[in-house]
Amino acid sequence: MSELVATDLCCIKRDRTLFDGLSLTLHANQLIYLRGPNGAGKTSLLRILSGLSEPERGTITWAGEPLGTNWFTQMLYVGHKLGLNGALSAVENLRFWCFQHRLSATLTHIMAVLLEVGLVGLEDIPCRMLSAGQQRRVALARLYLKPAHVWLLDEPFTALDIAGVQQLEDKMGQHVENGGAIITTSHQPLSTRVGPIKYVDLEYQI
Repeated sequence: MSELVATDLCCIKRDRTLFDGLSLTLHANQLIYLRGPNGAGKTSLLRILSGLSEPERGTITWAGEPLGTNWFTQMLYVGHKLGLNGALSAVENLRFWCFQHRLSATLTHIMAVLLEVGLVGLEDIPCRMLSAGQQRRVALARLYLKPAHVWLLDEPFTALDIAGVQQLEDKMGQHVENGGAIITTSHQPLSTRVGPIKYVDLEYQI
């Protein structure tokens, strides 16, 4: 797997510097755990790395090249906000998401994924009627649908019950063990299920 390299990143939001001079490298078989208090810039950093936002200063490369089409096909970003249409069912949300990302996913495949995340029987219910944890499972089902090398996960455990947390940690550990890479944020410690962890701490800037 190619390396993701961020060099001398600076992020300024509302005239406040969240971080400056930040550099990191992500390679295969690695999980980076971003830690820091609220407002330290964890979400902003993930959005910059995903290509959804631009840094004030600094460079990001994938396979030695600026972020481009190859990066977007190899990366999967699951944000803290779920990105679901509450009027649509789990199946409809996932089918539309696959269409947006030019992924071939049959109804059979989507149903198999919903079985994997424990949502069979709820697949036709509008997502606004699901619990917060069930909605989170719909969003995380994308991890099973796109064969991406790099996962960027912003607070992926939010609203999950114990079984859901353990299942996601197992999934993350398998992804890293199989040559993938992950950068994640979380307000709870990660267990040994995810494998070795590299910690990157962001500090709140006054």
